[in-house]
Amino acid sequence: MRNLSGLDRWISQLDLALQTNVPGVTQGSQASPAEGAEKVNLSIAESQLASALMRVNHTGEVCAQGLYQGQALTAKTPEIRTHMLGAATEEQDHLVWCEQRLAELGGQTSLLNPVFYGMSFVIGSVAGALSNPFSLGFVAETEAQVSKHLSSHLERLPEQDLRSRAIVTRMHDDEQRHRAEALNQGGSELPGPVNTLMGWMAKVMTTTTHRI
Repeated sequence: MRNLSGLDRWISQLDLALQTNVPGVTQGSQASPAEGAEKVNLSIAESQLASALMRVNHTGEVCAQGLYQGQALTAKTPEIRTHMLGAATEEQDHLVWCEQRLAELGGQTSLLNPVFYGMSFVIGSVAGALSNPFSLGFVAETEAQVSKHLSSHLERLPEQDLRSRAIVTRMHDDEQRHRAEALNQGGSELPGPVNTLMGWMAKVMTTTTHRI
């Protein structure tokens, strides 16, 4: 976003939104962790469960793109903008990995992705506009909640679904690192009501995209 006009930035954001929400468009920079895991035949019930959980994870990555891009757009300093864009680039790998695994399982991405992307982009824009400490604290709390969800998915995924488990494990490690980086850069603790609202919104997202 160097030396771009306000209009140029919004056009760039629209392009990124389309890339995020159109399956097969986003390209990852790293090979999926699933490539090193054994392929195992799952039962119909196991495949359906794994698909539902990976669909939720995929939508979570769609939301992450919206949050980071929104925060980058309204960031107070070039350094924070660079941090947000760098994190968004890393999260693109997660998006691609989940999408690839869904395809292997015969599943589909959520029809609600554009809605959740738009909501996340607006929330990220507001967080970025408030202050750097709040924006970074928002990242830290988001990643903490995502890590908690991923841990629960590792408990629920079929034990023999090594490919999905490899992806979720890597994602969990990356999210924890992103949280630590945000705190190290000055992220502040968010007010209790904000954390509660974030948890409620996450619950809505996971419940709906588990099925749709």
